[in-house]
Amino acid sequence: MAAAKKAVLGPLVGAVDQGTSSTRFLVFNSKTAELLSHHQVEIKQEFPREGWVEQDPKEILHSVYECVEKTCEKLGQLNIDISNIKAIGVSNQRETTVVWDKLTGEPLYNAVVWLDLRTQSTVESLSKRIPGNNNFVKKAGALEGVPISGCLGDQSAALVGQMCFQDGQAKNTYGTGCFLLCNTGRKCVFSEHGLLTTVAYKLGRDKPVFYALEGSVAIAGAVTRWLRDNLGIIKTSEEIEKLAKEVGTSYGCYFVPAFSGLYAPYWDPSARGIICGLTQFTNKCHIAFAALEAVCFQTREILDAMNRDCGIPLRHLQVDGGMTSNKILMQLQADILYIPVVKPSMPETTALGAAMAAGAAEGVGVWSLEPEDLSAVTMERFEPQINAEESEIRYSTWKKAVMKSMGWVTTQSPESGDPSIFCSLPLGFFIVSSMVMLIGARYISGIP
Repeated sequence: MAAAKKAVLGPLVGAVDQGTSSTRFLVFNSKTAELLSHHQVEIKQEFPREGWVEQDPKEILHSVYECVEKTCEKLGQLNIDISNIKAIGVSNQRETTVVWDKLTGEPLYNAVVWLDLRTQSTVESLSKRIPGNNNFVKKAGALEGVPISGCLGDQSAALVGQMCFQDGQAKNTYGTGCFLLCNTGRKCVFSEHGLLTTVAYKLGRDKPVFYALEGSVAIAGAVTRWLRDNLGIIKTSEEIEKLAKEVGTSYGCYFVPAFSGLYAPYWDPSARGIICGLTQFTNKCHIAFAALEAVCFQTREILDAMNRDCGIPLRHLQVDGGMTSNKILMQLQADILYIPVVKPSMPETTALGAAMAAGAAEGVGVWSLEPEDLSAVTMERFEPQINAEESEIRYSTWKKAVMKSMGWVTTQSPESGDPSIFCSLPLGFFIVSSMVMLIGARYISGIP
């Protein structure tokens, strides 16, 4: 029998999406943005001490190899020729840090994850010292010789994948944490309400740098993992939606998951997680519902800050990320924001953005980023279903719970007698890395 003929789909682009909870490799059709195949591997997190969060660098690296190999196998089963993959994009965890031995290629220690809290004084010291090319890496393995031609931090990649190329366009990604980015165009906008200024993207050597305002929430999808791994309330992440649906309310229970302190807009490393409003009637279903509400309330806080900084309130919120498959969560988000929530039918926008950047790179040129060439995206829309008064009452009660979570940790940095917004590693990484990127982008652009 003759071998099956390989399908010809035109140029394809792959994307490595290395996140906090999992690694994925996805392959897209560069002409239609269609996701053709993918593979995902969950990544373990280690908590050797309170406030420490680590991952095994070799596990991360091997998970990438595994995902690439498995995806290529799946493409073969679909009779899709992997030689059509012309480029690979990469998106990563941004602030997670690994040090490698340059001679042996071995990691010197575990990866210190962006949620880690340990080096308070180091980050504070470093922050005080910060003043106001066209190389391709060839991928080994099944895709040896394919150029890695695009690299974006995960949230920048999601901004590109959501096609937020215009000043004022914003997206919110629901992953391990929750990150709202608003494109501010070619100008840096410095927040007065607890947000961070960061580089959004630079899509080409001769292209301009675009900037963004970012609101960061430490714990979003991670709260689901905590309910699963630490409390055993659920066996799989998907079960949280089923539990929440059974009761349809938290029955006055509020959950502030400040496991690593509070990020935007508070930046309070002394905060810790609390569950309050408990009664004898409260059960695991109410706690599951409160956990989902917590993600939505935290998003409301950073959206309010974003609206105040930008001066023009968002009329709807574009969303993406793994948690957006939870319809209870999406409806809760629309109710709590009291604006529509819009979700693309293909939620893997982080990987899509990395693929778009790689495919559009100089020397590759298989993906056009011109507005007229971008594929239309099918959207699912969630409208608010409660009245504005009820939304505000629930939000104000949440704010009371947040206030109660603050001030639990009173230990100060040994090198500083005063608390500082730099006294947590995650915040320090965000601020230091944002400042470094801003300085680098200004240097590349020739801005004085």
